[in-house]
Amino acid sequence: MRDEAAKRVELVFSLFDANGNGVLDSGDFDLMTGRVLEAAAASDDGAKDAIRAAFRRYWTTLATELDANGDGVISVDEFRPFVLDPERFGPAVAEFAEALSALGDPDGDGLIERPLFVSLMRAIGFEEANIHALFDAFGPDADDRITVATWAAGIEDYYAPDKAGIPGDRLVTARAV
Repeated sequence: MRDEAAKRVELVFSLFDANGNGVLDSGDFDLMTGRVLEAAAASDDGAKDAIRAAFRRYWTTLATELDANGDGVISVDEFRPFVLDPERFGPAVAEFAEALSALGDPDGDGLIERPLFVSLMRAIGFEEANIHALFDAFGPDADDRITVATWAAGIEDYYAPDKAGIPGDRLVTARAV
């Protein structure tokens, strides 16, 4: 695993530990889902249902693959190797990428405006300066928009253990405001 990927994993774990208890459990995914849905107030019910299902699948996949002792929680040590394993986790990441990026396009024009992108990423817990750096790395158009496909691909790249120098690396690098 590349060092960049390891840093991305650590950040994702800390963000998904929404209740801050040091482990991942189903409640963390409920909290995260609620925050994301609140930021996506303008999205239609289909998009909201898709992100709910994606978060649910994310948790179910983790719990099924990693919770060998059945205690209902996933430690960071259990999380690290699994989340960057495309064979084991790729389908859950793909569903999540599609659902989250679609949530950022409530008008269905295939484009995501910066303010909604920032709101959704803040709801997940990323730092605002890093969110802007990521959006800029995606190469927004003159109207400050990126495509849904660009964001979805960026999410999938974020979970790739062999990728470095990707736009998503800006989420783990401290940026000045």
